[in-house]
Amino acid sequence: MKNGVYIYFMTNHYNNVLYIGVTNDIVRRVTEHKAEINKGFTYKYNCKKLVYYEKCESVIEAISREKQLKNWKREWKDELVHDFNPKWEDLSAQIGINDDMINVILEHYSGDCGSSPQ
Repeated sequence: MKNGVYIYFMTNHYNNVLYIGVTNDIVRRVTEHKAEINKGFTYKYNCKKLVYYEKCESVIEAISREKQLKNWKREWKDELVHDFNPKWEDLSAQIGINDDMINVILEHYSGDCGSSPQ
């Protein structure tokens, strides 16, 4: 994926929980979610599936879009995902994530004594 700022949605196996995030490195960030290195929302609700993403032109635009999406009704978010990804498939491989990358992230953070990446 090219550099930029991204809005992305992660969900669980049942597609009944949505996490909306912003990142300047979508491959790294989604890999971190899949590796479960942060013990926050996505860890608690097992959100390991990337189902939606969009590129923004700036951090300000991305944060504004994130706030907008977080205020949407769940039905609207579901429609957005469905239009982009009708089968709600995990799009991680589409952006270049594989098991080897997840293992590298796990190895990298395993010696960190529990600290979280920023």
